[in-house]
Amino acid sequence: MELDLPFIWAAIIAFAVLAYVVLDGFDLGVGILFPFFRHKRERDVMMNSVAPVWDGNETWLVLGGGGLLAVFPLAYATILPALYAPIIAMLLALIFRGVAFEYRWRTRRAERLWDWAFAGGSTVAALMQGIALGALVQGINVENRAYAGGWWDWLTPFSLLTGLAVLVGYALLGATWLVMRTTGDLADRARRIALITAVATVAAMGIVSLWTPFLKPEYLDRWFRYPTALFTVLVPLLVIGCFVILVNGLQQKHDTRPFLAALGLFVLAYAGIGISFYPYIVPTSVTIWEAAGPDESLLFLLIGAAVLIPAILAYTSYAYWVFRGKVDPEEGYH
Repeated sequence: MELDLPFIWAAIIAFAVLAYVVLDGFDLGVGILFPFFRHKRERDVMMNSVAPVWDGNETWLVLGGGGLLAVFPLAYATILPALYAPIIAMLLALIFRGVAFEYRWRTRRAERLWDWAFAGGSTVAALMQGIALGALVQGINVENRAYAGGWWDWLTPFSLLTGLAVLVGYALLGATWLVMRTTGDLADRARRIALITAVATVAAMGIVSLWTPFLKPEYLDRWFRYPTALFTVLVPLLVIGCFVILVNGLQQKHDTRPFLAALGLFVLAYAGIGISFYPYIVPTSVTIWEAAGPDESLLFLLIGAAVLIPAILAYTSYAYWVFRGKVDPEEGYH
C-alpha cells in the first residue's frame, strides 16, 4: 500500500505545533503572570520552575516551522508573507525573553529591566501567536499560488480576539504549572489566578467557537455536516468536563489535576481548529496535497524525522523527569 506522505507529514507538523503550544505555553504563561508577583523571592522561584525546560520546549517550534518550509514549501511561501508582522514580533519577543533568563541572574542594578523583558517578551509572544492563528483561521488571500492580500490583513477583530484568548489560556497554563511546582503563598495565589483565568479561557473558547463557523462557508458546512457534526457536540461536552475537573482540582488543592485539565482544554481547542482546517493547510485556499513537495523529498525527510522525533521525545521526557517535583525556594537551577 502506497504511503500518503503529505498526510503523514501534515500529522507530524500538527503534532509538533501542538507539542509546542502545550509545553511552551506554560512557561510563557509564567512570564505573563510575572507582574502579579512582586516579591523577588517569588519571581526567582517562578523562573527556576521553568528554567531547566524552557529552551527544550521551543525545539518543537523549530521543528514545526522548519518542517513546513521543507515539506510544504507552497504553504510556507503563502503563509509567511501574510503573517510577517506578528511572526517577527513574536520572534523578537522570544529573543528578549530568552536573554532575560540569563541576564536577570547576573545583575542587581538592572534586574527590574530584565523582569520586564521576561514578562513583556512572554506577553507579546503569546499575543502574536494568537493573532497569527486568528489570521490563519479567517483565511489568507491566495492568487496564482502566491499571497495576494495586504500588509494589515492579519489585524482584524477576530484575530485580536484569538490573540487575547491565547494570552489568557497561556496564563491559565502558567498558573496551574505554578500550582503543581510551588508551595506556600505563591501556590495559593497561583491557585486563585488559575480559577479566574480558567473561567476567562473557557469563555474565550466559547466566543471563538461560535464566531469561527461563520467566517467561511466551508467552516459552517464542516461543523454542521455529518459525521464531523458529532465533534461539534462532543468537543463542547469535553471542554465542560475539563473545566469541571480543573475547578474541582483547584478547590480541593490538588497539585497536578488542574494542570492536566488545562492541557486538556488546549488539546480540545486544537482539535476544533483541525476539524475546521482539514484538508487545507492554507485554509480554504491550498490543500495539504497541493502544497506538498515531491514524494521523494518527503520520504527522505521522513526517514530523518523517524530518528529525530523519538530522540526529542526521549530528551524532553528525561528532562521533565529529572526536574520533577516541587521547586525548593532555597535552591534553584541558576
